[in-house]
Amino acid sequence: MSDLKQQATKAFLWDFSGRLAQHGMSFIVSIFLARLLEPSDFGLIAMVMVIVGLASIFVDIGLGAALIQRKRLHQIHYSSVFYFNVFLGTLLSLITYFLAASISNFYNTPALLPIIEAMSPLFVINALNSVQIIRFQRELNYALFTKLSIAASLSSGFIGVFMAYKGFGVWSLVTQILSLGVISVILIWKNSKWIPRLEFSWKALKQLWGFGFRMFLSAVISSISDRLDYLIIGKIFTPTTLGYFQRAKSLDNMIIQYSSGSLMRVLFPVLSKLQHDLKRLQSVVMHVLRMIIFIIFFVLGCLFITSQDIIVLLFTQRWLPSAKYFEILVLCSFAYPISSLLVNILASRGNSKIFLKLEVYKRIIYLLNFFILYQWGILAYLYGLVLVSFFSVLLNMFFAAREMNVVFMKFLYPILIQITITFFTTQITLIIIQKLVYALSIMLIIKLVIFSLLYLGCNHLFQIKSYLTTMSELKKFLQKLKK
Repeated sequence: MSDLKQQATKAFLWDFSGRLAQHGMSFIVSIFLARLLEPSDFGLIAMVMVIVGLASIFVDIGLGAALIQRKRLHQIHYSSVFYFNVFLGTLLSLITYFLAASISNFYNTPALLPIIEAMSPLFVINALNSVQIIRFQRELNYALFTKLSIAASLSSGFIGVFMAYKGFGVWSLVTQILSLGVISVILIWKNSKWIPRLEFSWKALKQLWGFGFRMFLSAVISSISDRLDYLIIGKIFTPTTLGYFQRAKSLDNMIIQYSSGSLMRVLFPVLSKLQHDLKRLQSVVMHVLRMIIFIIFFVLGCLFITSQDIIVLLFTQRWLPSAKYFEILVLCSFAYPISSLLVNILASRGNSKIFLKLEVYKRIIYLLNFFILYQWGILAYLYGLVLVSFFSVLLNMFFAAREMNVVFMKFLYPILIQITITFFTTQITLIIIQKLVYALSIMLIIKLVIFSLLYLGCNHLFQIKSYLTTMSELKKFLQKLKK
């Protein structure tokens, strides 16, 4: 078990540091692009990426998750999934290309037609390295994959910024996305030890299908509801408005979802190995949950009080309308890392039936909120999303607690404690800085310092478990660095 813990820790550190570097570079690239391009350019790409995102889940149809979860695998499983994914990717590329005109007409935006046609090969490109990536995740081997991902991101980012500087407009974004996929495939194929054999078996796919199909249905439901806001905003409002919304949501996703994504990707294979040891599973989950709660609410508080400063400093005054969207989206951000941990419990124990049922329940609640978007606009929709996110976490807690045979309040209590601390410390911070008038960058630093002192001070004063757990792990990590 100690070997598994060390392996998981090493995998997490590699993946987290890699994604930190990768998304850090992507973030810097996005700053340059936002300063060089118009909000409407990002709005056009957001419209296309809705379609790409929805269709991409059909490339895998849940077989990747099944490859990670299944204990015994043979080469025939990997090769069969690879060829099946490439077939589906090719099919989706052709369908997207021939439906480009219809999609453009749906948005009533003729400029989308050539963009959709140009981006249609993405599906087959991404399918070409899907199994190699799954093998990295299953084996907790993130070192090489991290280096390759960084190289691909750096190269494609340079291409995108160069084209934007030369005045290519929206096509700089198109080229950046396509080049990222192509460069990733080239690097992974050149460095991966695994290549598909010339063998295929429907029987092997069928063995993966029971678990994978329910995971696929869950992914379909999740993907549709996650992107429906882009679809509706793109249809009702202008590309510029969608560009503002996309900037706010992508910034929130990058900071919150991507920062916690490393932990989630490592946890699924780790928890899968603990699926038959319930006591050990309970201990690991609660330990991780406490750390997630402490860190995520600290980040949430920092972003909430500095949302407008961040938007203006990074992207200039031109993007100021994004600030309010970003501020409200930050309030929903606690739900993603907590929910990801909880649903991974179900997935790791092979309970894809409950996983699917849970996804249906949550998405019904999410869909109800889209009526608010259609009726009352973006701000009302975002406030509704805050409530929806909280109810979603409660549902995840209920099913995860039942799966782990623990009391529901064991999950809920530490979250409520941290919500209370975050609420009061953010409000006190905002009251303190009301009469201060300094340059924008100075105000941002002052806000962060005041909030950090209040947040850490309250947690230390009341000896909150999530704080103590996180500090304990931090001390261990720093001691290892000294050695």
